[in-house]
Amino acid sequence: SMQPQKALEAIGKSLQAQYERWQPRAKYRVSLDPTLEDVKKLCVSYRRTAKSERVLFHYNGHGVPKPTLNGEMWVFNKSYTQYIPLSVYDLQSWLSKPSIYVLDCPNAGTLMNAFQNFALQRYQESVGIPVVVQHPPGSKPPPSSIELRNAMQDVILLGACGMNETLPQNASLPADLFTSCLTTPIKIALRWFCARSLLKNEGLNLDMIDRIPGKQTDRKTLLGELNWIFTAITDTIAWNVLPRLLFQKLFRQDLLVASLFRNFLLAERIMRAFGCMPLSCPSLPPTHQHPMWHAWDLAAETCLAQLPGLLSGDPSIEYQPSSFFTEQLTA
Repeated sequence: SMQPQKALEAIGKSLQAQYERWQPRAKYRVSLDPTLEDVKKLCVSYRRTAKSERVLFHYNGHGVPKPTLNGEMWVFNKSYTQYIPLSVYDLQSWLSKPSIYVLDCPNAGTLMNAFQNFALQRYQESVGIPVVVQHPPGSKPPPSSIELRNAMQDVILLGACGMNETLPQNASLPADLFTSCLTTPIKIALRWFCARSLLKNEGLNLDMIDRIPGKQTDRKTLLGELNWIFTAITDTIAWNVLPRLLFQKLFRQDLLVASLFRNFLLAERIMRAFGCMPLSCPSLPPTHQHPMWHAWDLAAETCLAQLPGLLSGDPSIEYQPSSFFTEQLTA
């Protein structure tokens, strides 16, 4: 096992590399165990550099106190002797719009409620209409309205779980399960599937999942084909359940946003199995029981059945492409 500081650096580096795969041209900066001042400097400088482009803020809040009903997450003081609160109201000021917030922490729904209440309050103040303040801001979201829609325009929130929910603890899955679903979906989908599949009785194990051959971008390889199938299935689910305008906005306008929301559908499926309900704003209808997930399970099983042979070192064993797309076209 690693020293805590080394482990922290490895987690940060790995998360940055995962995001770079979705959006290689963007600029990234990892801030490990930051102070309040660190967060402020980083947010202000990134907004200045990004101008009118989207900024993504990813909060990995594991091992710190849970967010408060006042809409606060926790960061360190300058001497690293205690936690101090950071309000999402301040984050909104520093990051402005357009922006994406990924909140991977227990009680994430409380932060999302507060965020929307603060955004509505700012909007009401800016257009000179009476301000209705929810107390405490994290206790419930504001009622749906045109004002709220305007206030949240160009802002996307993705939260790991609802109010008063804790995150799943499972030895076969990572502690930051929500982040892993969003950034390494194929690996997590297969690890979860493997634990529930009969293939584990036929020589398939979790260690093999980490050694799947191929590249995500090469469809002729096992990993590449699984990536194509996963993209097709999650796109199909979204097309089936979302209003057309929302589908266009989330799945067809921005590569990173589309990837995050496709992977969010997976997060919802896996985390609901552990009693957690990931949340998004704009909110999506439930998709965790959509029948297309059975098609993914079947395709995953067919591909994974070949994995022990492909990893055996026998040069005569080659990957046999999946019949998934042919079957879907003739269905």
